[in-house]
Amino acid sequence: MAAKKTNKATNEVPFEEGLKKLESIVEEMEGDNLPLEKLLERYEEGTRLAKDCQAKLEDAELKIQKLQPNAAGEDELVDDDSVEL
Repeated sequence: MAAKKTNKATNEVPFEEGLKKLESIVEEMEGDNLPLEKLLERYEEGTRLAKDCQAKLEDAELKIQKLQPNAAGEDELVDDDSVEL
């Protein structure tokens, strides 16, 4: 049984770098030069990167939703319970 690759490597990639890598994978896949095996590898890598980028965007959105002005008018993070979605 083959060892399952973890997503740890992509989780450590900054969002912008992951997005650039994803864009290059898409461009490479759109060409006609990849054999089927490489095409599948790129697809799997692109899927992992897309999921990782989406998770980072969702985390950022949640943090933004949590920002609430305090009494001094400065933004501060608030509890999850006080955020209305």
